[in-house]
Amino acid sequence: MASNQVRASHLLIKHQGSRRKASWKDPEGRVISSTTREAAVAQLKALREDIISGEAKFDDVASRYSDCSSAKRGGDLGPFGRGQMQKPFEEATYTLKVGDISDIVDTDSGVHIIMRTG
Repeated sequence: MASNQVRASHLLIKHQGSRRKASWKDPEGRVISSTTREAAVAQLKALREDIISGEAKFDDVASRYSDCSSAKRGGDLGPFGRGQMQKPFEEATYTLKVGDISDIVDTDSGVHIIMRTG
């Protein structure tokens, strides 16, 4: 990993406002198209609570609930540098310390929680 890169895992919940309303677990986009941003945020907050309280592990939750194809890797996005991710996502990741989990981050893809892993 280059010195100016970070590594992160994330959990993405898509909603009506997401630019692509389909995912590996909702190929037709039926659920996503009927999910409001508020509902997506509420679900994400509950999942984040479970992770922070220690009731659930980030990678288990990501592999079950994330709308990103990274779900099959427990949400791991691998290393990335500046300019490779959507701006709000990049900024949130670079602000975190390794092991920290972000609050809700909004992008064109949907709402995320991010765990910096490197």
